[in-house]
Amino acid sequence: MKALVFDSFGGPEVLEYREIKNPIKGDQDILVEMKAIGLNFADVYRRKGNYHLEGKPPYILGYEGAGIVKEVGSAVNGVSVGDRIAFADVPAANAELVVVPNEKAIPIPEGVSFESAASLLLQGLTAHYLTRDSFSIKQGHVALVHAAAGGVGQLLIQIIKLLGGKVIGLTSSEEKRQVALEAGADSVFLYNDNWKESVLSETSGKGVDVVYESVGSTIMESFEVTRIGGTVVFFGMAGGDPVSIDPRMLMDTSKTLTGGDLWNVLTSHEERVKRSSELFEWIKNGDVKITETSFSLRDGAKAHEYLESRKSTGKILLIP
Repeated sequence: MKALVFDSFGGPEVLEYREIKNPIKGDQDILVEMKAIGLNFADVYRRKGNYHLEGKPPYILGYEGAGIVKEVGSAVNGVSVGDRIAFADVPAANAELVVVPNEKAIPIPEGVSFESAASLLLQGLTAHYLTRDSFSIKQGHVALVHAAAGGVGQLLIQIIKLLGGKVIGLTSSEEKRQVALEAGADSVFLYNDNWKESVLSETSGKGVDVVYESVGSTIMESFEVTRIGGTVVFFGMAGGDPVSIDPRMLMDTSKTLTGGDLWNVLTSHEERVKRSSELFEWIKNGDVKITETSFSLRDGAKAHEYLESRKSTGKILLIP
C-alpha cells in the first residue's frame, strides 16, 4: 500500500509518500480501505517529536478517518465487507489501508459522506463532550469560544447555538472573524483588540457563563471575563502553556476550572456510537455544517504547511 511516512522528526519536508507493507489485522480487527483522513495539530506535534510515537520508523501519522471495510477478522461480529465505517482514535491513518479494532469502528449512516465523517469525529466529539459534559449548555447560557474560526471552534459555535446558548467568539484576524460569524456566533472580537473589555461590555459587565479555553496562554484573561460562579473549561494550549492557578482565586470568586480530554469520554464502543450518532444526525438535518479543505495524501507535506501557517479555517482532509 501507499502511505505518508517519515523516518526522522522535523518539518513538513520529512514527510514522504511511498510504498510500504500492508498492515496485518488480528481476529478482532477490521481492515479499512481509506477514503478520507482528518488532519489535526496533534499530527504536527508528533511529526516534530513533541508527542510520543510508539514503534520504530517509518512512522505513520493520523488518528481519524473514514472508509470501506475490506476485510473482517474472524472474531468480529456485526460488521461486513463493504460497510462504511469511521474512527476517531486509531493510529497510522495516513495510509491507503488501516487496521481498525472492532470496538473503535463507528458505522457511518446513509446521508453522511466519508468526508463529513472524517471531518467530524475528533473535533466533533470534542465539541460534543465540552458542551454536554464539561459544561452542560442550557437555554440562555452565554459562552466565550477561543479560536472560534478553527475546526473545534466552529463546531462549538453551532452546537452551543443548537442547544439554546449565545456565543461570543475570539479570533486572530478579520477574515477569521467573518468565518466565526458565518458559523453562527452572535459576536466576534479580535485578540489584538481589547477583547476583555469587549466581552465584559457585551455581557453588561457580568461576564460569560463559560469560557472554552483552547489557547492556554490566555487562561487568566478567560477567568477575568467569567461571571461569579462561572466556569472555565481548559482543553488545549495552542498559544502556549498556561500559568499556574492559585486555588484561592477559585475560592474567592466561586469560579470553576475544569479540564477536558476526549479519551476520558470515549471509554467504550457504546459511547463512541451513541455520541457519534447524535453528531451524524445533526449533520444529516443540516443543524451542523463543516467547512473542509482537501489535499491528496500524496501532498501531505503541503497540508501540514497549510495547517501550521494558521491561515486555515475549518477542517483539513487528506484523500488517498
